[in-house]
Amino acid sequence: MLSALDNLMLEKVADLHEVPQGAYNIRKNGEGIQRNTTDNIDIVPKKDRPGIDIIVKPNTKGESVYIPVIVTEEGVTDIVYNTFEIGEYADVEIIAGCGIHNSGQHQSQHDGIHEFFINKGAHMKYTEKHYGQGEGTGKRVLNPKTIIHAQEDVVIELELIQIMGIDHTARDTEIQLAKGAKLIITERLLTNMEQKAASNITVELDGEDSSAQIISRSVAQGKSEQIYYFDLVGRNKCKGHIQCDAIIMDDAVVISTPKISAYHSDAQLVHEAAIGKLESVQLIKLMSLGLTEKEAEDTILKGFLK
Repeated sequence: MLSALDNLMLEKVADLHEVPQGAYNIRKNGEGIQRNTTDNIDIVPKKDRPGIDIIVKPNTKGESVYIPVIVTEEGVTDIVYNTFEIGEYADVEIIAGCGIHNSGQHQSQHDGIHEFFINKGAHMKYTEKHYGQGEGTGKRVLNPKTIIHAQEDVVIELELIQIMGIDHTARDTEIQLAKGAKLIITERLLTNMEQKAASNITVELDGEDSSAQIISRSVAQGKSEQIYYFDLVGRNKCKGHIQCDAIIMDDAVVISTPKISAYHSDAQLVHEAAIGKLESVQLIKLMSLGLTEKEAEDTILKGFLK
């Protein structure tokens, strides 16, 4: 049975208000606690290490897979290896995410290594949301790694979101795109106090007419630190674009390094990066409508991170 706290954490990281329909695997404090499969989507526990294999049959349409992780105790160190096989011409949505509630003095940590093999013509939308809470002094640590091998004419949408409350995160994303494959990454991240976040995204545009767009938006508050490294590598006729924007506040630090590397004369790669503070004109306009300065600030930040 799921507790009220469990349900709250699942709502935060996966927008779940009840046990989902279809395929799902719920992991809590290092153990799988609930699982379901369908005729088209199988979830198989690994035998050699912690984790699961998610197999989506070819031509599967309109189905979703929920694989949230929650940690509700202090002192938990959890590592999981998940492998995804997305069949040819399938169209599937995968909702992941991890929430840590730590009210103790000892650190709780979850490291998730996800590797995807996406076969020809498939479309995958993958959402990974991170959230932390709890009144304890123990740190909340999340270190996700995502590896994607995309075959011809694949379409991939990635949403990588950190809502709040994570003390330390190191996110690594490595993607290889074959002929005609298309990738859109949307990253949104919020840090506060003395939290630290690092994001490394490398995309290899190996196939002819492959394309990638990376959009990163972040807000750094308090004394937090954010470090970003983006690398687009064009090895064929391809198109790639990086756009990373950050709002910096208080005594925070943001370091953003977009990099583009072309190894083909028909590779078209562009990068943009901007770091700045809240615009006073926007604050004044909202305050003139009756909002307090704090309400106006929150409204702007929420809009920026959408």
